[in-house]
Amino acid sequence: MSQKLRKYVLHIFFPTICPYCEKIIYPDEYACEQCRKKLPDKSFTKFARGGYLCSAPLPYEEPYSTAVKSFKFRHMGSYAPQLSFLIVQSVLEIFREIDFDVVTCVPMHIKDKKKRGYNQAELLAKECAKIMNIPYAGMLEKHKQNKAQHTLKGSEREKNVRGVFRAVNKNDVADKSVLIIDDIITSGNTLGECCRILTKAGAKKVCCATLCSV
Repeated sequence: MSQKLRKYVLHIFFPTICPYCEKIIYPDEYACEQCRKKLPDKSFTKFARGGYLCSAPLPYEEPYSTAVKSFKFRHMGSYAPQLSFLIVQSVLEIFREIDFDVVTCVPMHIKDKKKRGYNQAELLAKECAKIMNIPYAGMLEKHKQNKAQHTLKGSEREKNVRGVFRAVNKNDVADKSVLIIDDIITSGNTLGECCRILTKAGAKKVCCATLCSV
């Protein structure tokens, strides 16, 4: 079966859905026509803790916030290709002068990942790597469980992520320009801590990209 025919058959039984309004769209589309027209014209930028620049194509507001919640909590991992397309467009806009060597993601603790069934940041990062034709590597691991960041006040969030991540293999990080992916940037403490660990492990440059920015 050709790749084109396989994609057509899959679309019949597992139709591609617009992440923002849930209308059925063609497999190669990242959103329906109406939702595409409403997308922001420019990317958003924000600094994660430590001064690491982060790009994001969308604000964390309706209908994008609902799409993220469905992606994370309603087992809509199938949204990853559509959402990743926008992340890559944002990366190419904000970081157009940087040649990244590798794409990675903010990791989940193994127990949390098992409970959810997948790490949404990992799905996004792998799709972004595929689109950009750059290798993906799981460079970090979360070896300690902590409280969910959204349940804490701003002053508590920095302490909550300290010491929960570590580099998997420093040799894989050394002298690399790394793009690290997550779904949302809010206070920037989680991404900032991950960037700090990658920098400490020897990364030449670390930049961040998310789907939404608060």
